[in-house]
Order: sequence, then C-alpha cells, then structure tokens
Amino acid sequence: MLDPTSVTAISAVLGAVSSRTANAAGKGDWESTGVAVRKIVGREIPAPMTQEERERVARMIHNQVRTNPQLTAYWIKFAARVHCVPTAAPVRSGRSGFPASVRIFTGRKKAMKCLQREASRRPDGRPRRALVHGPDGMGSRTLAVQFGAQRTDLFPDGRIYASLGDGGGARDVGTVLRELLRQLGVPNEEMPPRTDELGDFYRDCVADRRLLVVLDHVCSAGEAEPFLTSAPGVFTILAAREPLPGIDAVRVPVCPLSDWSAVRLLAGITGKFTVAAARAKLPLLLQRCSGSPYALRASASQLSAPTLPQRCAEADGDAVWRVAEDNYRLLPPESARLYRLMALRAWPAFDALAASRTTGQDLDDTAEILEDLADRMLLERSVAETGNARYHYRHGVRVHAEAAAIREEGTEVCSAALAHTLSNYVDVAESDAHQAHPESWRVPVPVDDRAGQRYEDQEAACDALLAEAGNLVEAVRLALESKAPKTVIRLCRALWPLQLKAGHHEMLLPALRIGVRQADEEFPMSPDAGALHAQLAHTLTELKRWEEAETEARAAARAEAATGHKRGHASAVEFLGLLRLSQWHYAEAYECFEEAGDILDTMGEGDEGIADLPRARALLERNRGRALRGLGWWEEAREKLETAWWDLALSGDAYNTARALTGLAEIWLDEENTGAALPLIEKAITKLDEQNAEYELLYLRHMRETCIIE
Repeated sequence: MLDPTSVTAISAVLGAVSSRTANAAGKGDWESTGVAVRKIVGREIPAPMTQEERERVARMIHNQVRTNPQLTAYWIKFAARVHCVPTAAPVRSGRSGFPASVRIFTGRKKAMKCLQREASRRPDGRPRRALVHGPDGMGSRTLAVQFGAQRTDLFPDGRIYASLGDGGGARDVGTVLRELLRQLGVPNEEMPPRTDELGDFYRDCVADRRLLVVLDHVCSAGEAEPFLTSAPGVFTILAAREPLPGIDAVRVPVCPLSDWSAVRLLAGITGKFTVAAARAKLPLLLQRCSGSPYALRASASQLSAPTLPQRCAEADGDAVWRVAEDNYRLLPPESARLYRLMALRAWPAFDALAASRTTGQDLDDTAEILEDLADRMLLERSVAETGNARYHYRHGVRVHAEAAAIREEGTEVCSAALAHTLSNYVDVAESDAHQAHPESWRVPVPVDDRAGQRYEDQEAACDALLAEAGNLVEAVRLALESKAPKTVIRLCRALWPLQLKAGHHEMLLPALRIGVRQADEEFPMSPDAGALHAQLAHTLTELKRWEEAETEARAAARAEAATGHKRGHASAVEFLGLLRLSQWHYAEAYECFEEAGDILDTMGEGDEGIADLPRARALLERNRGRALRGLGWWEEAREKLETAWWDLALSGDAYNTARALTGLAEIWLDEENTGAALPLIEKAITKLDEQNAEYELLYLRHMRETCIIE
C-alpha cells in the first residue's frame, strides 16, 4: 500500500485537486490545499502549476510531516477530505456525437477488411490506428462511421466522433478534447481547465476502454497528435483528403466507386426500375459523378427527370463542384439566392432566422427553403440541443456557392448580405445574453430588442446563446474584417453569460482577444475596454493562464478607473484578489479586497451598479474571510465570513449564503474541530438542496461523512 505521506502520494493529491478547478467546489479544494500547505510548511508557497512544481511542493510537505506525527495526522485527514471527494453523479451517459450510418453502402469491401484487420488484431504494443483518405465527397467519413456501425461488438465502451476542422479552419485543441470527453459522459465541470492537463485527462479516461474514436477533417500529423492514444483497446480512425505523412497508421485509400458499385448505389436509393428506365442517361450521370458517393446520392433524383441539367463551362471542376452546379441550376430563384448568400461565410451552424435576416425572406418560407436545400444535399442538416434545425455547407459545396454569389450578386450585394447576417447575430446575442443573465451590470440591455425570441428561464436562454457560440465567434471575425469595431465589442460583451455559466473558454478566447484589441485601438480607456479586459482576464484565469490574466485584470482596472466607472473598477481589483487566492498569495489577495472595498465605499446615487452594492459588499466580505483563512488568522476569518453569511442570507442569495457557511466549516476543519464544522455543513446542504449545485453538494456531503467518521 502506498504511504500517504510519500512524495508520490502527496504529489498525486496535489495533481488531482489541481485538475478539478473547473467547478466552484474544486476551486474551494484548491484554496484549502494552499491553506494546508502553508500550515505544514510554515510559510507562503506559490501554487504549483506544473508536475515538476507539484513534486517540489510535495517534497516540502514530506520533509515536514515525516518527523512530526501531528502534521502527519493532519495531512492524512486533509488528503482524505479533498483527494477522495466524488467528482460526479453516480451514473452518467454521454450525449452521442457519433454520426448516423447510411442505409445503402457499397463498393468498400476491401477498405472495410483493412479496418477490420487493424481493429481486431492481437495487442502487440502498437497503437490501433487507420488513416482513411480520399478526395472531398469520396466517403472517407462515411467509411469510418459505417465500420463503427457494423462492428459495435468490437467497441462495447462506445464510439465517439469529432471534426478537427471545417471550411473555417482548424478547431482549437481544447474545444475538440472537451467535445470528445462530453461524449464519454464527462461533464464540463469535471474537466481540467488547462489544455495540457486536458490531453492527459482524455488519455487517462480512454486508457482502459474498448472504444472507437473517429477524427474527421484531419489536415496534418501535428493537428491529430493531441488526440492520439496508445491505449490497446482504442481504435482511432482518422479521415483526411490526403495520405498525410507523419501519421503512424495503416493507410486505407478511399477510391472512386466502380460503375457497377455506382449503379448499385443508385438502385438502392431510387429503385431498380428507376435505374432501368434511365438507362439512356445513366452513362452521362456516372461520368459526371466520377465515382463519388456524395455526388451519386445528390444526383440520384435526376434519374427521374426528363433530361439531365445542361452542363456549363464552370462545371469542369471535381465531382462535388459538378453536382453542386447541376443541383444549383435546378433551384427556384429564391432558393438559389439563399444558397448563394449564406455561403459568403463559413457559419458553423446557422438557422432559419439568420438566413431570413440575410435574404429578407419570410421566416416560414426560409425554413422550407432550407429543408429543401438539405434534401437536395446542398446543405447538411443537424439539430441543436435547443431543438431547432441548424445547417452548414460541406466545404466543396460552400466553395461553389460562394463563387456563384460573387459571380451573380456582385460585391455590393454580397457586402450588404453579410451586413444583414452580422446584424442578426448582434441582435440575437444581446437578447439571449440579457435573458441569460438579466441581473448582471456587465451585460448591456438591448436598446432595440429585435430578436423576438423569449425563453422560459435563464437556463434556456443560456442554452440558446451557447447554440450560437460558434456563429458568434465567426461574427466577431467578420466584424473585424468589416472594420466595425463597435459591432465587435457588442458581440464580445454578449459572451459574458457563456463565460460565467457555460465555460467553453477555448472556443471564446480568440473572439475575446479580438474584442480587447479593438477596444484598445478604437476606444482606449473606455467602459467597453474595461469590460472586455475583465472578460478576457476571467477566461484566462479559468484556463489557468495566470500571468496573462493578471495583465488583463490590471488593464481592466486602469480603464475602469480612467472612466470613473466605480463598480467596474472595484470588480477588476477584486478579480485581482481572486486571482491571488488561486495562486495562494493570501496577503496580496487581502490587500486587493481591501482596495476594492474602498472603491465601493465611494459609490453613490447615479453610479452604475448601485443597486447591487449591498450584495457586492457581502461577497467582498466573504472573499476577505477566504484570504484571512489562507493567512491562518482563524478568528478574523470567521468574523468576516459570519458577516457575509448574514448579509447574503438577508439578500436572499441562497447559493452564496451556502458558500459562506462552507467557508466557516472549512476553518473549523482547518483547526480539526469537526464538532463545530458539522452543523454549518448541515445548514449549507439545506441551502443548496434546491440550487442545482451538484458539485458543491457532493463536496459538502463528503465533508459531513469525514466529520461523522472522525
């Protein structure tokens, strides 16, 4: 049995707690660990960020506890309290992100055998990997998905899928890893905040599973590397357009279908009699499709038409371009216009409202057009978690549609259409953000709420905002290119509820960086600049990029002070204090909280955020108590937290009242007084029972168990 006071065991505790800081309970554990380290070592120790730093701190703890029985007992109890906290509800099932298989699948027997061999060979130390590669529309992804659908017996622990890129470029590594982990049933709140930790966490999660992982749209070996594992039970299929050098995998080329397989595919889609009746035009259709399964599927309906669409000079590209051109020429004018204009940008998942605002068409008519375009395979259809239909282009089709827009609409019309799309996303973002977090002074109230959508509660509004997140990031890039700095800022400020309630920080980070640059260049030392620096500081802190976060928080404080925005200034200084708590610099944290309190004391009638002042002071008092606890000043810390407890209870803030009670209980546990801690824990549990605060409740119930056992 591993000695709990060994360097290895102590380092494991520090690593486990460090990886759980994505939720409030995990952050509390991290602070408590800093308190314990200071108590044992006898001085302030900066929070360790890397494995090397954690091992150095572990050695310091080990050197103290090995000769002091009292400290040994203290560390063992503390480690049991924080290291063994349950991190999830008892059972979870991941939301499947694996694409549906197709009913008619033919001509891939050899490729399927290659995949079968690699998936079922005896373990020999080599990773199980296959690289399926072929041109756009040739069916690389379909092959991987179909294999997974046919051989579920090989993967009892499931199948997961992620696209590494699309027409808009490569996706962030952290975003993709989180997507894969969610499919494994891991909630956002249990994922490590840092991307480097996230990769190790993902590999640990799949290490003992028999699992299929499909990585689509792989463009390079370096892009795929963070998602690869050597786990013996994991079979990774990478889908790419080229036989990428540098990827250690079995190559499986996806070639054009033979004419025999192509006819069989068409017969399966349209029926044998339709194919027989179209015998005269079949050779020309096969020639146009060039063995591409996508082209054949998209062209199948043309077999029933009197004649095939007439070819034009622009249709001499690849099969995807040719079939897109053929189907495009069959569209009614309004459908063709929507097809062209929505392709001017690589929107990840647009809906009928965005398309309607772009084209000026009726919303119901637009919804019908979008469904028709999806049926013709000119758009890909998906359903968001909010339940509404979403659409995107496959890369080759969007290239065709964008070229058609430039050719037929001209620059002026295209620019106007993009401006309409951008206006839609600004309206939607501001409306959803305000409904998701109406009490926040950080979220501007929409001046003219044109989005029209109303939600039953804040959670539904936040879900709707999250469904648009990818589009909003792309809209920020478009606004930057359009030289519309105010639009950039409005979009970025609307992201605050997502940052606060939904995470997805890697996805939002590029947009926030753009917003900060635009604010500094166009509106320096303004309220907008202060707000965006603060938002960026928040996301960087959540990602544990502490040095960058401090720079942004100080910039926020300077901008808010320059404009006389006292609530924002106090908030930025308080944020610096919270950052110092995360870094275990408790004296500096307390100084920041004192400075923030002094700023709040200068607020008066007419200052923005004045209505929130009593609650702001109560939260600040709680933070003072947290800093004093870190310094080991138990009585003073208790006094601050008790004041915060009563003030927050009077304000009706049940969640933060419970957090203040938890802080008081933790102080008694620091002093090894379980009798005094237990009633406070019980009160906190009662407060949180109706707050949907799963992780905090798990943490408190575990604290209660340790108190009862002792």
